[in-house]
Formats: sequence, C-alpha cells, structure tokens
Amino acid sequence: MLLAGLIAGLSPVPPSAGQDAAAPFACPGCALDGEQYKRQDLTDADFTEASLAGAGFHRAILVGADFAGADLTSANLNKTAARQADFTGATMTNFLFYESDGGQALFTDASMAGAKMQGARLFAANFDGADISAAFLMEARFDGASLKNASLSRSNLTDAVLTRADLEGADLSQSGLLNARLRGANLRGANLSGADLYRADLTDADLTGANLAGARLSLAHTKDAIFEGADLTGTLMPDGSTHE
Repeated sequence: MLLAGLIAGLSPVPPSAGQDAAAPFACPGCALDGEQYKRQDLTDADFTEASLAGAGFHRAILVGADFAGADLTSANLNKTAARQADFTGATMTNFLFYESDGGQALFTDASMAGAKMQGARLFAANFDGADISAAFLMEARFDGASLKNASLSRSNLTDAVLTRADLEGADLSQSGLLNARLRGANLRGANLSGADLYRADLTDADLTGANLAGARLSLAHTKDAIFEGADLTGTLMPDGSTHE
C-alpha cells in the first residue's frame, strides 16, 4: 500500500495527495519521524507500529485511526479530532494533545509520561494501565472514562472533570486535583497519598480502601462519599482538621 513516491525514497502522503481516495491511508511499521500531516483527513488511517517521533498532526482528522504500538514521542496532536482512535500500547512520552477530541479512544497500556493534554475531551476513553505520570491535564474532560490501574502520579489535574470516571487502583499520588470534579467517581483502592484535592468535588465518590495519607481535602465536597477502610493518616480534612 505504499506509494511510488515512498519507494523512491520520498515521504508517504495521505490519500488527498495521490493515493486512492477511497482507501484509508495506511503505512504500518513505517519510519515517519518528523513527518507533517497538519489538517489532513486521516480517518481510519493505519499507523500501527509506525515510528512517528516528533511528527505533526495539528488539527488533523484522526477519527478511528490506528496507532497501536506506534512511537509518538513528542508528536504534536494538538486540536485533532481523534475520536475512537486506537493508541493501545503506544509510546507517547511528552506528546501534545491540547484541546483535542479523544472521545472513546483507546489509550490502554500507553506510555504517556509528561503528556500535555490541557483541555482535551476524553469522554468514555480507556486509559486502563496507562502511564500518564507527570502529565499536564488541566481542564481535561474524562467524564465516564476508564483509568483503572493507570498511573497519574505527580500529574496536574487542576479543574479536570472526572465525573463517574473509573479510577479503581489508579496511582494519583502527589497529583494536583484542585477544583477537580470527581462526582460519582470510582476510586476504590486508589493511591491518593500526598494528593492535593483542595475544593475538589467528591460527592458520591467511592474511596473504599483508598490511600489518602497526607492528602489535602481542604474545602472538598464529600457529601455521600464512601471512605470505608481508607487510610486517612495525616490527611487535612475538609473542615481544616488533620486526621490522626
């Protein structure tokens, strides 16, 4: 499925620039580091196992695209439409996803440390087992997303929305969750030690068995939240007291 231009040593281009327009762009396993696909329509494209370090997809349409196992280190996916895209097992360290739409996308087991995803819309996306540590997730929307056993340690989730998100077993230690909305979230067995939940909304959240040692819950909303079996050692509680 490679183009004649690719055979001649040129970079592959999307269908609009020469391929059969009826067929989705496909270049599995290709070396495409630094290639630019700005504003291209790459619906259902196949980039599985491709090397795309530093590649640019700014404002591209990536709906249903397959990046499973790809290397997207430092790639720019800002303001892309990536609904239902598959990033399973991809290497996405320090990649950019600012204000992008990743609704129902798969990020299962992806390596996303240091990712910059401010304002991204990630409704019902799957991040199970992903490493999203030290990431910038301010104002990101994770409504109904699954983040079971994901690592978000030291990530900035200020003003993020995680309404009814599944964070069971997730590592949120030392994370910033100031003003975060976690209403109805499943945080059973999650590690929130040292996390900052100042003014966070934990209404109806389930924190059964969670580790909140040394966390800050100052002015947090905890109505009907479940803390059964949670470790609250040294936790700064909503009323300003410190739990012993």
